[in-house]
Amino acid sequence: MLVHERHDAFKKSGKERKSMENNGQELSERFEAATTLLEKTLRWLEERAAAVNSLSGEVERISATVEQTRREVELADRLAAVERELAEVKAAAPQNALNPLRRTMPAATAEMLAKHGIGDGPVDVRTLDAALNGLSLEQRIAVKTQLLRAGAIA
Repeated sequence: MLVHERHDAFKKSGKERKSMENNGQELSERFEAATTLLEKTLRWLEERAAAVNSLSGEVERISATVEQTRREVELADRLAAVERELAEVKAAAPQNALNPLRRTMPAATAEMLAKHGIGDGPVDVRTLDAALNGLSLEQRIAVKTQLLRAGAIA
């Protein structure tokens, strides 16, 4: 009987060994499947992270565009204010900037004009050209410039 018991025990240990081998193989297959799923999940998460990063850059560009638009509105408002102020200054300025309130000319120029019969009022250009005929070109230009500054040329 002892042999028989050993034989039965051996058969049981063989069955147990095969059962353990099958369990081990089953576990190994399950681990491989789990590993494959984890790798797929990891790839999917990396793709999602890349997509989120690209969207983040897009959001930054959109917000920069909004900020730029706000800045453009601010600049347009400032430009409009400056244009209004300029219009007010132009309206308040004298009508003819070439005719300043104070009309002065050098005494020598006044004497020369008086010799030719040109008085205190506005000077006619043709009369002035006739009066300045004896002067050199540079002198005529200088006299006309002085008269323009003084507002004496009509």
